[in-house]
Amino acid sequence: MSGGGFHVHGPHDHELEHAAQHGSHGDSHAGGIAVVTAIIATVGAMFAYMGGATQANAGLYKNNAAIKKTEASNQWNYYQAKSSKQNLSELAIELAPESKKAFYTEEINRYKKEKADIKKDAEKLEAESKEWDKKSDDEMHQHHRWAQATTALQIAIALAAIALLTKRRWLEYGVYGVAGLGCVIGALAVMHI
Repeated sequence: MSGGGFHVHGPHDHELEHAAQHGSHGDSHAGGIAVVTAIIATVGAMFAYMGGATQANAGLYKNNAAIKKTEASNQWNYYQAKSSKQNLSELAIELAPESKKAFYTEEINRYKKEKADIKKDAEKLEAESKEWDKKSDDEMHQHHRWAQATTALQIAIALAAIALLTKRRWLEYGVYGVAGLGCVIGALAVMHI
């Protein structure tokens, strides 16, 4: 630029102005793909977190199911011990003198009552174990949905890199399609479908 108001453009000034206003030649979509890729990566990170959380929950629920199953087994063993004692008392009635028969009859009745309570507790614990198993299975199903959604978004990110390198417009559409599929699967995970 010279004094006196006369301005001379350099050979690249026009290109710089055009690039600033409209993007540079051939890279007009590169910035857009970069932004979309960052968004996809962010959503993918959230999906991966949810996938990990549901997998951890499934493990915890399965552990709770195993604990309840063990407690139910302990109750059934206790029930069996009471049954054995009841059987011995029934045998003792047949062998004991008349003066002891009333005692063994009371013992038999006591064991029957105790067994009924123990059986109720064991069945309750078995039902709780089944509930925890179902919760675990539901969490694993949801985990698989999150994993599928995350995988689709990772594929979309890989396609975005290829699209940027090859400058193929149809690959850009593939990015949007696969990312959309990942988001739909993520929505299914949110809805527990």
